[in-house]
Parts: sequence; structure tokens; C-alpha cells
Amino acid sequence: MQSPLSYEQKRAVVVGCFSGMGEATARIVGELGAEIVAVDIKKPKVAHADFFEVDCRDPGAIDSAVVEIAQAGPIDALFYCAGLPGGSFSNIDVMSVNFLGQRHFVEACVPHMKRGDGVASISSAAGMAYMMALERVKELLALTDHAEALAWVKEADAAGNLEGYSFSKMCTIVYVLNRGPLLTRETGIRFNCISPGPTDTPMMPHFEEQVGKAFMDNFPKPIGRNSSADEQAWPLAFLNSSAASYISGENIFTDGGCAGGIMTGSIDLSKMMPS
Repeated sequence: MQSPLSYEQKRAVVVGCFSGMGEATARIVGELGAEIVAVDIKKPKVAHADFFEVDCRDPGAIDSAVVEIAQAGPIDALFYCAGLPGGSFSNIDVMSVNFLGQRHFVEACVPHMKRGDGVASISSAAGMAYMMALERVKELLALTDHAEALAWVKEADAAGNLEGYSFSKMCTIVYVLNRGPLLTRETGIRFNCISPGPTDTPMMPHFEEQVGKAFMDNFPKPIGRNSSADEQAWPLAFLNSSAASYISGENIFTDGGCAGGIMTGSIDLSKMMPS
């Protein structure tokens, strides 16, 4: 009996696989048998069958790449792992890659996918307060035209009313929770995301620069350490596998118990900062 985690005879598109969680996802899914189609702005070292250089801020580049990818073979699984951390990156670029580009890539791929296929993306524990910003998030999500959505982002940024990274991750969660059930009902394609806590990837120094190393060191980690990239890639691999055939429209907190503790009060947020 073939393992339900197997990706044998499947073709997986991994967006943002040059490093970090995306690289780990491409490597692990490839080891599980998939033919890997790598998408990034830089060619990754991880083994892959095809590579497409794409700037996820550019919807035209996304459209062109998806057409070529679909012409070359099936899209059995899509992993959207591209992301910017904020800090030295503008709010507009962060929103463009982390959410607007994600949505455009997903919606461009869906017509080329079939019942039972899966889409998985990466949000963050930084987006856990999405319910507090739900109306603003839904306002943006209602703008399905990329140019109109980008104009909304630019206006919010100009008004000083946008924290790019956390808001992009809130948008990802709500997009998955809302779109996942509809997508599955309409097409049979599943759509989920994970929300990692602090993870040791090349992004970590950017977060430490942005919010301070003390903040990151004191961020609640019930397991007692940061996650590895592989520990985030495995849940992604699971979500797009046959083992998760009845899971869709879900955000899974892969943060070692942080979100649950904060939401229920067993973790004291005041202890996140040093005294």
C-alpha cells in the first residue's frame, strides 16, 4: 500500500523555494516522490525539474509563468512559500509578495488543477489577531482586481494605517478560511495554510532587526526553542498530500502551542518583553 503522504507521480509547484521553509518544502516533497517545479526570483539549489524566475509583485509575470507551467504538465500541488519579512522592505512590497501575489498565483493556478489537488501557503503567528482586524481584511479581500487591491494597500500605507507584515499574514489566514470552503465545494481543490512561530531561517535576522532580538528571544515558545524550517515544511507536505484529503479552509498554528496559550490565557503576553 502506498503511503498517503506519497507524492509519487505528482507535480508540485513550490513558490519561494530559494531558502528557508520553501527550500525545505521543495526538498521534502521531492524526497516524497514529487516532480518539483521551482518558482523564485533566484534559482534555488534544491533539486527541481523546472525553474521559473518570477517576481511575485508582478501579476503579469505570475500569469505568464503559470501558463508555461500548466502547458508543461499538471499542477497537482501548489505551495506558496514566498514572503518578505518587513523591516528594510516597504509595506507595499511586503503586502504585494505575501498576500496580493499569493492570491494572484493561487487563482491563476486553480483552473489548471483538479479535484483532490491541494494548495498550501504560509501565514504566521504574527497574524493570529486577524479577528480584531476582520472588517479591514475583508474590505481588502473584496477587491479581487489586483490593481484595485494594490491601490487600497498604497492608500492605507500613505495614511500610516498599515503594518505590512502582520496585516499580510492576517489577510492570508482570512483568505484561506474564506476561500478554502468555497474552492473545495466548487472544484474539489483543498486550500489550507500554516502559521509558524519563530523559525530559524534566513528571515530571522530581519525580524530581530525589526522588532529587536529581545522581543524574538522572549516570544512564547512552549517547546522551548525556535522551529526548524523542516518542522514547518512537513505540515505543508501533509496538507497537500492525500493524508489530508478531508482538510480544507484551515489555518494550522505550527508554533509549538503559542497561539493556543495566548488565546486561552495560559501564556502571559507581558512576559514577552524583558523587564
